[in-house]
Amino acid sequence: MQALAAMPLNVAAAVRVVLTDIDDTLTTEGRLPADAYAALERLEQAGIQVVPITGRPAGWCDHIARMWPVRAVVGENGAFYYAYDRQARRMTTHYWTDAASRQESRKRLDAIRDRVLAEVPGSAVASDQDYRVADLAIDFCEDVPALPDAAISRIVQIFQDAGAQAKVSSIHVNGWFGDYDKLTMTRTMFQREFGMDVAGALDSTLFIGDSPNDEPMFAYFPISVGVANIQAQLHRLTHRPAFVAAFHGGGGFVEMADRLLAARQSSQVQPA
Repeated sequence: MQALAAMPLNVAAAVRVVLTDIDDTLTTEGRLPADAYAALERLEQAGIQVVPITGRPAGWCDHIARMWPVRAVVGENGAFYYAYDRQARRMTTHYWTDAASRQESRKRLDAIRDRVLAEVPGSAVASDQDYRVADLAIDFCEDVPALPDAAISRIVQIFQDAGAQAKVSSIHVNGWFGDYDKLTMTRTMFQREFGMDVAGALDSTLFIGDSPNDEPMFAYFPISVGVANIQAQLHRLTHRPAFVAAFHGGGGFVEMADRLLAARQSSQVQPA
């Protein structure tokens, strides 16, 4: 990983789309700082479209798509994307699986939930679980005392033993049934909302994140950034981001936005 400050100006100036994780990437210690939200607005005003790519639930993503300065949002680690057309006052929703399949998966996830809670002391169902449509989120440090790595690994193993996918974020282990992740739904969102294959936009798309569930994005996008707190997750990563910010959480997101906007000004690149 190179320092974000070393990102070439021509690379930074070419970015037209920013894909961003939320927890501990846009947020800092569980809160969205004013300067991070302002950075979202500054990017939008410069013609750079922002799409959060998050493990957070459908209920949150509806709010984010409607009320944040974003083009769309991919939620529950790729289970769906939402995009709100403000002029038409219409929400576009696209799910990886149909409602019947999600309902059947929920029964299997409930059995996994019961096993995790019985076998991993200190774990808890995430407080935002009621707003989820496709996955199960197990809290290991958001609203409970932080669990050791061995406990987190055990939670992952229980999901996998049941045939589910499991991804570790900075706060939860998210598990689901289905052959999708953050990247697969991002590709679908690009095709449906931007009318193009994301493979044709790799030189104008940046991803920024902080944790193992971001790894498919780090592996795919050449222009990828980790906020500084990713250093604590490197032992869980095979694919690392190309660049790393000097600041943690929302401060790292602001640092990234400043780099892109300064490069545009320096190169006299006009907003798209």
